[in-house]
Amino acid sequence: MARLPRLVVPHQPHHLIQSGVDRQAIFRDTDDFGSFLRWLREAARQFKVAIHAYVLMPNHLHLLATPSDDTGLARMMQWVGRHYVPYFNAKYQRTGTLWQGRYRATVIDSEQYFLVCSKYIELNPVRAGLVAQPGDYPWSSFSHHIGAKPDPVITDHAVYWALGNTPFDREAAYRELMESALAAGEVNALSEAALKGWPLGSEKFKNALAKQVRRRVAPAKRGRPAKSAAPDSNVSPQHDN
Repeated sequence: MARLPRLVVPHQPHHLIQSGVDRQAIFRDTDDFGSFLRWLREAARQFKVAIHAYVLMPNHLHLLATPSDDTGLARMMQWVGRHYVPYFNAKYQRTGTLWQGRYRATVIDSEQYFLVCSKYIELNPVRAGLVAQPGDYPWSSFSHHIGAKPDPVITDHAVYWALGNTPFDREAAYRELMESALAAGEVNALSEAALKGWPLGSEKFKNALAKQVRRRVAPAKRGRPAKSAAPDSNVSPQHDN
């Protein structure tokens, strides 16, 4: 059965993952990273998407972003691709697609998972063994959040602002947050949610979201329906996204 359309909810943060085809490199030098970020900043401004956190890894990238409407994320990613892919192909004398299919995305419960997701994103280079500390990796939003280097790509979220009453307080609280590693369960939950497209949050959050968007926001239960189920139910099973 056909997959459900990608769920995009205006004014809610989303975790996005875009990978290179066959896990090949999509950034090879400093100019590649810088060019992508410049186009990302322009596309985010143009399509009214707030970027809260990011990391550009050699063969994939993560974004934590809030769109202002239901088309902004897709239009932003398409616009960046239309500029970056021709640049990359011309520079490295290659042809064809650069991306491994369409980007993956999931809606994030900001109250429960916003800071966890931001931390997951910015610790990615450490988990991958590229650096010992997140501040050693130049292509993420970490330096912005600890006050080391303002990043014009970033729009701070209300959850980040709630960390303290002053910039110093917020930066210190965020630095402290980043000093501990994520639990394996948190890493798996964030990865699985983004790859499968199911929202990540509390049951209360998911129930409210389902009412808002009027569609299923969790995998259908497998197996035969309960005997008490109405025979004329119009809910049919769907494959995971």
